[in-house]
Amino acid sequence: MPRTRRRRTLNTPVEDVWRVVADPHHLPRWWPHVSRVEEVEPERWTVVLATEKGKSLRADYRLLESAPPRHRLYAQVLAGSPFERLLAESITDVMLEPAGEGTEVTIELRQKLRGVTRLGGFMLRNATRRQLDQALEGLEGACAR
Repeated sequence: MPRTRRRRTLNTPVEDVWRVVADPHHLPRWWPHVSRVEEVEPERWTVVLATEKGKSLRADYRLLESAPPRHRLYAQVLAGSPFERLLAESITDVMLEPAGEGTEVTIELRQKLRGVTRLGGFMLRNATRRQLDQALEGLEGACAR
């Protein structure tokens, strides 16, 4: 499964970064295109994404693993969603490590393409790199407040 990983060191303690990363309600503050989060339960939530054309798109997620304050792993629920045509699997892995007085944040997105979309894997990797860079930048801003 193709993996895209990006890393950044933030000038924020691990516990403060964890508070943002571990709470889905904070996703609109740092994850690209998330306009709001709904139906948050301890192990499930729904994000509402804003498309470039101004439409809304819902994506459901389920928590796979959580090891406070260092690791959070969650998967997008694809069955019955518009993403099901493109993706066979999409897993986000967020890892936090102390770095002096700050935190090294690593976000890895593992996506398995479905059908003919597999041919566009290089385009997906480029788009995913941009998305993860934006997420890290957004996280840095969310933690600085």
